[in-house]
Amino acid sequence: MQLTSQSFQDGKQIPGEFAFAVPDAASHIALSANRNPHLAWSGVPEGTQSFVVVCHDPDVPSRGDDVNQEGRVVPASLPRVDFFHWLLLDIPAENTEIAAGSHSDGVTPRGKPGPNTPAGHRHGVNDYTGWFAGDEQMKGDYHGYDGPCPPWNDTLVHHYIFTVYALATPTLEVDGPLTGANVRAALAKAQVLGQASLTGLYSLNPDVVIG
Repeated sequence: MQLTSQSFQDGKQIPGEFAFAVPDAASHIALSANRNPHLAWSGVPEGTQSFVVVCHDPDVPSRGDDVNQEGRVVPASLPRVDFFHWLLLDIPAENTEIAAGSHSDGVTPRGKPGPNTPAGHRHGVNDYTGWFAGDEQMKGDYHGYDGPCPPWNDTLVHHYIFTVYALATPTLEVDGPLTGANVRAALAKAQVLGQASLTGLYSLNPDVVIG
């Protein structure tokens, strides 16, 4: 299988319109257009009945002591953990493309509704659900896509890995809530016929150079 995008190139920077936030000289960050990027996949294995799309960032700081703190930086050497940005399940086998902005177009305080979509897909809850849990203005269940917003003082460039999985079943059976961990566990047990990935880079730190 092969996964491509008209929104960004593999191994290159993700444009700000597909991010949750962009750099701002006065306040470090400003909310962005938060559109989901275009994705298309080919070379689908015979017998595929559905697809799952997952986007995760494996570079999120494992501790928040220095995150977004004035006069401090998040060192690149700090251990990192996964942060899930998008979980889209039960995409019918005849669908091999997702249009830019079709699943997210703007920041939605308290999160977009879910899990069911008008097209019959299921959206999992992304990890902004936990990130905003203590924020009275923003807390809620964040279904669907919400884009990059790494710490503005992180010295590490973040990698956003989009992966499409081809399944031999029309639906993915997930135990418990549709979280990243539960979806990943379900995929490990599912009959996955093929998969492909695409990686975009992003940083909000003006001192970080993205190659």
